[in-house]
Amino acid sequence: MPQSQKPLWVPAPDALCASPLARFMHWCEKRYDRQFDGPDAFHAWSVAERADFWSAVWDFCGVWGERPGPVLVDDGHMTEARFFPEATLNFAQNLLSRRGAEDALIFRGEDKVFARWSWDELAASVSRLQQAFRASGIGKGDRIAAMMPNMPETVALMLAAASLGAIWSSCSPDFGVQGVLDRFGQIEPKLFITCDGYWYNGKRQDVSEKVRAVGAELGVPVLVVPYAGEAETLSASLADGRTLAAFIAPFEAGEPQFEPLPFSHPLYILFSSGTTGVPKCIVHSAGGTLLQHLKEQQLHCGVMPGERLFYFTTCGWMMWNWLVSGLASGATLCLYDGSPFAPDGNVLFDFAQEERFSLFGTSAKYIDAVRKAGLVPRETHDLTQLRMLTSTGSPLSPEGFSFVYDGIKPDVHLASISGGTDIVSCFVLGHPLKPVWRGEIQGPGLGLAVDVFDEAGNSVRGEKGELVCTQAFPSMPVMFWNDPDGAKYHAAYFERFDNIWCHGDFAEWTDHGGLIIHGRSDATLNPGGVRIGTAEIYNQVEKMEEIAEALCIGQDWEDDVRVVLFVRLASGAALDEALQSRIRSTIRAGASPRHVPARIIAVADIPRTKSGKIVELAVREIVHGRTVKNREALANPEALTLFSNLTELRS
Repeated sequence: MPQSQKPLWVPAPDALCASPLARFMHWCEKRYDRQFDGPDAFHAWSVAERADFWSAVWDFCGVWGERPGPVLVDDGHMTEARFFPEATLNFAQNLLSRRGAEDALIFRGEDKVFARWSWDELAASVSRLQQAFRASGIGKGDRIAAMMPNMPETVALMLAAASLGAIWSSCSPDFGVQGVLDRFGQIEPKLFITCDGYWYNGKRQDVSEKVRAVGAELGVPVLVVPYAGEAETLSASLADGRTLAAFIAPFEAGEPQFEPLPFSHPLYILFSSGTTGVPKCIVHSAGGTLLQHLKEQQLHCGVMPGERLFYFTTCGWMMWNWLVSGLASGATLCLYDGSPFAPDGNVLFDFAQEERFSLFGTSAKYIDAVRKAGLVPRETHDLTQLRMLTSTGSPLSPEGFSFVYDGIKPDVHLASISGGTDIVSCFVLGHPLKPVWRGEIQGPGLGLAVDVFDEAGNSVRGEKGELVCTQAFPSMPVMFWNDPDGAKYHAAYFERFDNIWCHGDFAEWTDHGGLIIHGRSDATLNPGGVRIGTAEIYNQVEKMEEIAEALCIGQDWEDDVRVVLFVRLASGAALDEALQSRIRSTIRAGASPRHVPARIIAVADIPRTKSGKIVELAVREIVHGRTVKNREALANPEALTLFSNLTELRS
């Protein structure tokens, strides 16, 4: 694959010495009496000497806890490796290390609700909540399930749960009843927390019937948090409901108390997307989550105390968990809930300008939507303080890379990142000491033995293959819930290659030592026996103004597989023969003749998950006449029906 000849961004000269990562490298050189010949050599050391590396992260990033004994016990089996097996810490204590009147949380619920919480106010709220939890019999190992917006109360509730050693699990309030039950019904929570409604696209969204149905099915007390003005009414309609105000009323705020817990103590239960079955319940540890997030945020992203950290996310996406960890670095979290286009496409950039974001995190789909809406934030907004923009959720197209520099900010550090719910973090991400090349992720995360394997399990360069990790790392899941023998866990990551984590991404090393993600490997196309990444097709067609969005699958056809491309057209566009011809020629020229679809079909909508990811597998199942078991996992399940009886798929 030809690479861009000129980087889009290079680190400022002072960053090579003054950035947190540069300082960490020099700190490690002194501590371990080593010399590192640049970032790649440092990464190689971080993998070869994992115990030294993760010990250094603990100390340099200022983890609060006790750490006697070894850093790593590893007999060579990834699932049996243990990091800091004798250490104790408390996740919430590490996030609540600051006090004072400065902002800890800044919240916008579209243009309906605004709030600011100081560090003192956050600590006081956590104190009252943890007392209320204790009085309700909630303690170590108990599950708390929350169907909540991305708002300050959600952060405080999570921290109160973590302070006691309870396990937090959340989803967003736009999930349907069955989608909520498919998740929370598996983990048997002791308390169900919900909002009283939420705002989306300027309208109040009612959740009362949903809450009553879920509460009745779970059979546990329901805590109602005010947001849309109906908390008292909703609480009164429940068999065992209380408002947040009533829940904490008996308790005075004091200093929060923190239970010392093992490094591997469960912190979160996150869920796979569940588009082809009941979601997997992925359990993440307090220590592994904290250490990995500190590394990513302080070292890879350079987050400093007092900076404004923003990620556009819901509580049903692991980026919410990542965002909240920014408190451990002393950052102010900027929270937004609702549509990113309400009242118009400027709303998030207005927020960025007014609160002086340092880091703006979002999805590749959002960047593409801003581009296609004709917005040029660099001309309309003062983004002087913005130094980093991160993109995830799906591969960022080369055009997306260019738009960030042409349309948003010419000197921003753009970091395309990729990892996921499975590791509550990133395998590959930005690097403040390396250039940004168009269409490329800068490199693997420190301490992670990332590689690309061919089908035979050999490491390959210059060709596409499976993204893998060959050594254990702290943020591997503790386990899957209700998986006593580990069979589901093993099948998810270790079935393809023995004792090698296979992540399920189709990837490729670049000439610059970066990576390109070509899509999910389980959605990889295989016409004529040649593996093709769907992202390569999307990169070509979605830059065309007539195409709003695309989805591509492989359809079994005449003892082979043919490529079928579905397109959602921009307003006023028509899929006539001329446009089909241009689509095919664009794909042929920009990718290869093998990428050219046999069929191009216009559809009114494309199904996606709650976090905005298109669901190729679900569409492939529908096209082949198979049942999609869990439509509740989709943001727009009605879109799947569009693919059931398309006559174009029969010829």
